[in-house]
Formats: sequence, structure tokens, C-alpha cells
Amino acid sequence: MHTAPYPEQNPLPAFPAGSQGLQQSPYLLYSDGEGNIFEDLTLYTAGRSGWDALPIPEEDWIELPDGGNLYELPGRRGIGIDVETGEMRLCEKGWAVAAFLPPAHTGFYLAAYETLEDAPTLPLFCYTAAGWLGEKFYVPAVRIERDIRQECSGYDDEKIMEGVERLTHAYPNNRLVTHLAENCTIRYNCPAARNYFLGRWECPVPTSPACNANCIGCISFQPEEESIVSPQDRLQFRPTAEEIVEFTVPHLETAPYPIVSYGQGCEGEPLLMWETIKEAIIETRKHTQKGSININTNGSKPEAVEELMKAGLNSIRVSLNAARADIYTKYYQPNNYSFEDIVESLRIVRRYGGWASINYFVFPGMTDSVAEYEALRELILTTGLNMIQWRSFNIDPDWYLGKMNIGDTGECLGIKQMMELIHEEFPDVKFGYFNPPAERMKNYDEAFAH
Repeated sequence: MHTAPYPEQNPLPAFPAGSQGLQQSPYLLYSDGEGNIFEDLTLYTAGRSGWDALPIPEEDWIELPDGGNLYELPGRRGIGIDVETGEMRLCEKGWAVAAFLPPAHTGFYLAAYETLEDAPTLPLFCYTAAGWLGEKFYVPAVRIERDIRQECSGYDDEKIMEGVERLTHAYPNNRLVTHLAENCTIRYNCPAARNYFLGRWECPVPTSPACNANCIGCISFQPEEESIVSPQDRLQFRPTAEEIVEFTVPHLETAPYPIVSYGQGCEGEPLLMWETIKEAIIETRKHTQKGSININTNGSKPEAVEELMKAGLNSIRVSLNAARADIYTKYYQPNNYSFEDIVESLRIVRRYGGWASINYFVFPGMTDSVAEYEALRELILTTGLNMIQWRSFNIDPDWYLGKMNIGDTGECLGIKQMMELIHEEFPDVKFGYFNPPAERMKNYDEAFAH
């Protein structure tokens, strides 16, 4: 299994300035529209923050990590910095190119480009700037997480399929195991589901076919008239507590650093199924005290969160595109709940001694605005937040800002500087990407998949 030379301590915010030894910015990449990518030696790569194209500091570049991908952006011309004049200009040679960052990494800048008329809306992926220098691809990003649970090199397809065969045979009438096998693992290559069938770490437990939000960038449901499609289909049934307990208890008993995690990308809002989840938690803890029980949620029902904490829930991860109520509401379009409900859910988890994280969608030019920075500070202060999971936002930048009707994102700090400032003021708030197991909640710098 691949292991990188990670620092001995939490790697942020001690960014390895100049760690790649770059003496100049990488060159801009473009695609010929036929699957071939080239470098333009007349242009350095620029980055994007909000609507603006900017130079990228040389110390912000790292090699494109294993598992990262490059793809063309049809109908878009890349924006670069002229090597001779230092002026911004378009690359007219082909389509712009962006990078998809693998799990555990967070991007500092979006790909910079100009969108032409009639350009198609981009799928729900992240669009990080990318460049070429010295026979290597580079991206402006950081490894935010030392846990290796979703390393591309850590998956053995043959062993995964052996696990699928073994566990579907062991639980022939369990609809959730079948769903995790046929839909999540075989159809979508979901890394969490694949880990379950490898008998390790975090076990996904989708439970809800319904949702109480109408997120602009929902990854499991989009209206037919929308210009994008969801990358996966939503769960179509309501599992029973018995089905949940049947396969999760053995996982908690046998897996290394075990987690049972409600709330997945292939479902709606798990708090709408809180009664079933509560019943499952109570029954689970009758059989085993091992591992941790987590819920990934929009945090919309604080009363339900409190009931789950009483039953034995250990941690919560609330997804946010912003810590500002107005920006959050524009994106999530909530039904019958408010931003204050989310804040209260985080408070409740901390009041009961649980671990509270936010799944923070990082969008350069929005996330790092001065207004957002102040809102995030307030959220940490009022909730006692344990952790920020910094996750590059998977969305077409132009489409997102247009849907949100945002023309000016305001003064921005830069993602890297914002991270450093938050860490400096709140050194006890952990930075990462994955839900921590019970062991890591006690010893964050040592107890994780490695």
C-alpha cells in the first residue's frame, strides 16, 4: 500500500513552502479536443479566485498526486501569464485544462479560463488549476489529510470482488448490502463501499431516499430540466434497523479503525430517518462497544440529533458551502429548517461530548473571502467545533456563481492564508478530510489508517 513521507505532526498549517523547489511557475496546459494535452511554453499557468484570474505563488505548487486526473474544459479558453510580458492573455490553441484532486487533498486555486458562448455546463467535479514543468504535472494544492483510507493505490479490484461475493453470500436478503455491492461498488466504484468489502475502516450506511434540501449541486438528484446530471442515483428504499445492524456490527467488531457512517452521497438526508437510525444505534451497542458511529448530515433537525446522541451517536459531520446564513440558504434551499438549526445541531453534539465536524466545500474566491472568514470564526466560537474537513467543491464555477447570483465575491485572503489564520487562532480545531475513528478522536496525530 502506498505511503507518503508525511510529517510527524498534523501537516497544517506548516505548509512545506518551496518543497517542490520550483524556480518558476509551471506552463499552461491545453487540450486539442481529441484527448491529447499539451503545454504552451509561452504562457505560465494562472489561477482563478471567484471571477478573477491571478498569478499563483510558486510555493503553492505540488506534483499532481497519485489518483488525480486531468480533463479538458470544452468551450473554454485557458488564461495564462505571458512569459515575455507578464500580461494575462488567452491561449487560443485549444480548450482549457483542469485537474481533479484525489481524496485527502484541497486546492488553492481554480483553473483560469474564459467561457465561450454556448459552452456546455461542466459536470459536478472539482476544477483545480494545473500546469506542466520539468516533465511533471503540478497543481496548487495541499495534502490536508494523512489518513490513507481512499488512496488510489490502496485498492485491489480482485480482493474487492472477493469481498463482494463473500459478504453478499453471507447476507443474501439484506437490501443494503446488495445496494452497496451492486450500485456503490460495482457501478460507481465508491471508495467507502469498496473499503467495506475489503473489511476496513469506514462502513457506509445509506438510509434515506428523501431530502429536505434542494441543493444546487446535489450529487444524487437533479431536475430533468437542469443542464447538469447527478453523478449517481439515490437510494430507492427505506432500510430497516435490522438490516443495518446485521452487517454493521460484524464490521465494528473486526475492522481496523472501524466507523459506521450514516449519510452517503447516494441518498437524501439521513435525519429524515432518525427513528430508524436511533433504533439501529441502540441495537448495535447491545452487541458491541467497538468503533464509532457517525452521521453525515445537513444538521437540519437538532431535536433528532439530540435523540441520536442519547442513543450513542459518537460524531457528526455537517456539510456547508458557507458559514454565512445567506450564502448557505441560496445554495441549499432548505425546506422547513434554517441555518440556526445547523448551528444548534453542532452545539448539541459538543454538549453531549461528541465529535463535531463540518464538511466545508472549498471554493477559492468565496470560502476565503474576509466575510466568510469572519463567519467561520464565529461558527467555531459558538459551537466548539472539533474539526474542519476542507473539501474542494465539485461544481462548475461559472454555473455556481451564476446560480447564486454573485457578481462580486469581495476581498479575499487566499485559501492557504485563511487556513493558516484559522489554525493560528484555533489550534485545537483539527484539519482533515475524513471522519476520524474513535481512536483518532483521542490521539489525532497517530491513530488513523496508515
